[in-house]
Amino acid sequence: MRTRIKICGFTRPDDARQAAALGVDAVGLVFYAPSPRAVDIARARSIIDALPPFVSSVGLFVDASADRVREVLAQVPLDLLQFHGDESADDCAQFGRPWLKAIRMREGVDLQREAERYRGAAGLLLDAYRPGMPGGTGESFAWSRVPSGLDLPIVLAGGLMPDNVGEAIAVVRPWAVDLSGGVEAAKGIKDAAKMAELVAAVRQADGV
Repeated sequence: MRTRIKICGFTRPDDARQAAALGVDAVGLVFYAPSPRAVDIARARSIIDALPPFVSSVGLFVDASADRVREVLAQVPLDLLQFHGDESADDCAQFGRPWLKAIRMREGVDLQREAERYRGAAGLLLDAYRPGMPGGTGESFAWSRVPSGLDLPIVLAGGLMPDNVGEAIAVVRPWAVDLSGGVEAAKGIKDAAKMAELVAAVRQADGV
């Protein structure tokens, strides 16, 4: 199986264009104002306009109101929604788009139970847990905690970078990996060389 690659936190169209040229499958846009990688609607549109066909656009929200999500969707052609807060399954499913639910890997989390709770999701995104932070910590968690045979595809996030993504793939065998800070020159500014290293490392891990 080919591991899909998502890079999140784009703020510049040229960076997204470069990622697509390298073979990245999905580009993430953050609609969460406290994040240093947050984009407004106009910037999000300019980034998506830079993408070629068959590269997915993903919008990240954290406990946003339904009105806010609908406001974005009315103006930004997102392919997939990604929810990083305390949203219920019904909250996530109400917008007529495929969606991912982020699960922060705090102590004692039961992924089988979460997969059942969010069974309408396209997948579960697993991220490191730090109190008060919905994601983007730059920290990893113990990949051995991810059980095999979950009912939903796994998108692995949390502290991934080109030099450890191969090991992560070998341990978890996720459907996709999701990086942000691990391929940046600065917050929200992607590094083309690091993105190229990432794609190469994933392909090597897949034996491609």
